[in-house]
Amino acid sequence: MLLIQPTEEMSKFIRVELNENVDTREKDLLHIKDWLAKQPHLPNFDDDYRLMTFLRGCKFSLEKTKKKLDMYFTMRALVPEFFSNRDATRPEMRDVLRHIQVPPLPGLTKEGRRVVVMRGCTKDIPSPNIPEAMKLVLMIGDIRLKEEKVGVAGDVYVLDASIATPAHFSKFTPAIVKKFLVCVQEAYPVKLKEVHVINVSPIVDTIVNFVKPFLKEKIRNRIYVHGSLDKLYEYVPKEMLPEEYGGQAGPIQAIHETWVKKLEEYGPWFKEQESIKTNEALRPGKPKTHDDLFGLDGSFRQLAID
Repeated sequence: MLLIQPTEEMSKFIRVELNENVDTREKDLLHIKDWLAKQPHLPNFDDDYRLMTFLRGCKFSLEKTKKKLDMYFTMRALVPEFFSNRDATRPEMRDVLRHIQVPPLPGLTKEGRRVVVMRGCTKDIPSPNIPEAMKLVLMIGDIRLKEEKVGVAGDVYVLDASIATPAHFSKFTPAIVKKFLVCVQEAYPVKLKEVHVINVSPIVDTIVNFVKPFLKEKIRNRIYVHGSLDKLYEYVPKEMLPEEYGGQAGPIQAIHETWVKKLEEYGPWFKEQESIKTNEALRPGKPKTHDDLFGLDGSFRQLAID
């Protein structure tokens, strides 16, 4: 199975973690659907599963859910480099999929968290197409919005830096990093619990220090850099990791190929989703613009990232 869902016992724990009340969640869902229908600038969006995922990611705060949904649709209007041409069979995306692996792992930690491994496949890879790589991450995120039917208690990212080089790092401009992190943190209902960087090298410190100022303090405090896999095992159960990291989840290439197939199957759906975005001409008040959200004179620390 691509994404193993929580057991009923674990789901009870997760519901407490996410402030989910089984007696009132349908009422909350109806409230959000009614609100969406009354927003002239927002698209028609009748997907109960995804809306419930947003509620869970916002711990059932109705106001946070509204803000997150508004940003979710706004990003699709203002960042076409991430949200258009989302076809896994395009040559540009095929190239990214050959060189980069970012699969969510099938299992869950004992806390009910999903683990995502991100790594390059070989030191000899060319400098990646960064916008396409970021598009890939967001495509997988959208699939998870549809398929995490019960909800998970947050995400844990394992970043394998073994092939990172200065040439790769040079492609990460402040502008593209800002766009990506605004999308991830403002528009997606992700509860980022931990980021673990493994197989470190001197360039890793440079990369981490480059990104940290763009993150809210509580996110910065969740970044851990490990000199050995034994340290990672203190946070992520060894058995749920791929074989390459001493685990029992099978080869990471097999997990990656399963996700590639899933991405291809979702091709028609991704095409349909391109029209699901804001119409800024109809937004009450001042329309949101690219410069409002991504002007480099601002700071991530001024964003209301949950």
